[in-house]
Amino acid sequence: MPKKRLLAMLLPFLFLVIIPFVQATAITACTFDKDTYNQGGTGYIIATIDNDEEYEIRITELTATINYYYYDQRAYEQKFETNATLPAEIQQGNSRTFYIPFSLPEYIASGCTTVYVKAITERLNVDTGNWHIVEQVTFQPLLYIESPYKEQLEEQVTINDQLEKQLYQQQATNKNITNMMFLFGVTTLVFAAVTVLLVILNRRTRVFSRPIVYSE
Repeated sequence: MPKKRLLAMLLPFLFLVIIPFVQATAITACTFDKDTYNQGGTGYIIATIDNDEEYEIRITELTATINYYYYDQRAYEQKFETNATLPAEIQQGNSRTFYIPFSLPEYIASGCTTVYVKAITERLNVDTGNWHIVEQVTFQPLLYIESPYKEQLEEQVTINDQLEKQLYQQQATNKNITNMMFLFGVTTLVFAAVTVLLVILNRRTRVFSRPIVYSE
């Protein structure tokens, strides 16, 4: 008898311990519309919520909280809500995709920051017809913010590539001009040598072609 009483006392306790770990809902996917964002940029989070239990649930709250850090190391927290009309019901065994738009400050520090996505769900009590909160589900996607100097660096690299290409073209043009000048110089020297040779040969021809006069 005492054992039965002990077991009866432990069952409610075990039930209370196990229930919080039972997930009636899960955020199975949580991504951004872009891979990277710039300071002052905007975007949205795409969150898919599954109902894998044997009862209907509804989402009463879906938010994304971002902890910002500015250049001077000041911390700032901002919360964004889904643009869907809540509460949003999800039938058993089904899933639904939600969107959470957000915007970034102009002076947010670059790098990676964690976004805390949280959904609060309620379960329908078939007997009473009332809804009551059953759990909170979370997801923590990583947001990447590019440095403002990256765009400047890319522009400078593009400019350097263009200048380097122009330099190569100028060097090729100069080389062609140098080759043409060298060829012109060689041609001129050959022409001058041929001219001198022709003059010399012409003079010798005149000397040998003069008539010989004998004196009496």
